[in-house]
Amino acid sequence: MRDGRVPCRVEWLVACTVIAALAGCGGHAKNVLVPVADSAPNATRVDMLVTTTRSRSTVRGEMFTGERAKVPSFAEITVSIPPGNARKIGEVAWPKRLPSNPATDFATLKANEISRDDARKWLTASVRKSRDGSVLVFIHGFNNRFEDSVYRFAQIVQDSGIASAPVLVTWPSRASLLAYGYDRESTNYTRNALEMLFQYLAKDVRVKEVSILAHSMGNWLALEALRQMAIRNNGLPAKFENVMLASPDVDVDVFRQQISDMGKQHPKFTLFVSRDDRALAVSRRVWGDVARLGSIDPEQSPYKKELAESQISVVDLTAIKSGDRLNHGKFAESPEIVRLIGARISQGQTLTDSKIGVGDTILAATTSTAVAVGSTAGLILAAPVAVVDANTRDNYAGGVQSLIGPPGTTAHSSNLQRTEQHD
Repeated sequence: MRDGRVPCRVEWLVACTVIAALAGCGGHAKNVLVPVADSAPNATRVDMLVTTTRSRSTVRGEMFTGERAKVPSFAEITVSIPPGNARKIGEVAWPKRLPSNPATDFATLKANEISRDDARKWLTASVRKSRDGSVLVFIHGFNNRFEDSVYRFAQIVQDSGIASAPVLVTWPSRASLLAYGYDRESTNYTRNALEMLFQYLAKDVRVKEVSILAHSMGNWLALEALRQMAIRNNGLPAKFENVMLASPDVDVDVFRQQISDMGKQHPKFTLFVSRDDRALAVSRRVWGDVARLGSIDPEQSPYKKELAESQISVVDLTAIKSGDRLNHGKFAESPEIVRLIGARISQGQTLTDSKIGVGDTILAATTSTAVAVGSTAGLILAAPVAVVDANTRDNYAGGVQSLIGPPGTTAHSSNLQRTEQHD
């Protein structure tokens, strides 16, 4: 060690040793999108349409990776949800091993990639089944695998009791706390694809109402796509009635401009904030110490006046106990949610399955910028924690890979050489 720095070789050896020792010891099964033959008595089914800008995976049961595809893909997925006595409302009952047991676990019954034309046919049929010709679009947040967003959306649809046609928009996330910069750029990469979906829903006369639910970084994507559409069309269609912004990782100054660009006829926004959101606190430091929309105090100036003028409803979740250590996945039952999506959302609802471990909190605390080359101290500190904490263990390998790249790649070699120069 020189000048108090942690040697790169030590970091790499520790990381490799821990990963090798813990191989196969994750918290729950991965690559769960392998269909099982049957459901179970009293289990329910959620059918959804998926549109994604992720690349296809060659791994069985994964379907799509965290990398970027040149063109959007579509899928039809059916998830079996076990009876109510097998899980708590607001939770995903992840299988601990494969194949999933539909009596106790969320299980995949169908996972088929489909063409754009077939996606349109699916949407038409699903909208006809809904009572009011409505569509709910869900856009997940930072640090999500493809299957995380699928199972989480299935849970939201089930527990809320919505009758709308469910459409999941999933963008390329590498599912690592240290891949913040890549994930952020992936939302920008997906803006045009999401706007194309919105334009299609706007033109489809069978669709009478569109609601949008976005979480975390997914709010940036949703707002940017709506802004683009409003500028292109000289406003937003009246059928885009409700937009729910849960823990939005969006600069408040930029949000003001986005709302202004949408014009006077914009959807009814419902904003969910939490002043103790640690993930947004880190994001604030990353982005120049400007407040993030999801962590403002809505009773303080100038926010109270501005929110009222823009007719934005606010639900403050600060006092709600959270299911994750960063307080970033809070979601509570509220009149707004009941009215907007006809739902019952349980107190403490989380909208992401990027499970946060003790070691991940250490990583977040030691990573000072979104584009940092690496957090060597954080990885060293987190390594022992990964031995005893399943959530840290699940995320640890992804953290190492995002620092130095996969072995054998150019990124791996260049990052390793660069940090070795500091030994």
